[in-house]
Amino acid sequence: MDVSYQEVSVDFNSKLRAEMASRAGKTSVPQIWFGEEHIGGCDDLHELHAAGNLFKALN
Repeated sequence: MDVSYQEVSVDFNSKLRAEMASRAGKTSVPQIWFGEEHIGGCDDLHELHAAGNLFKALN
């Protein structure tokens, strides 16, 4: 599957990390969004895939 994505590193940028935490409600990384929809972290993405809903969420 060919999906374009943008990686935003918050490792050394405290402003971006604070914005991520504010928007996601979590401080762990990665936090994953599809557009403006917050998916969650890596485990949440795997659960979405295991439930068969990943492709639907991408569209």
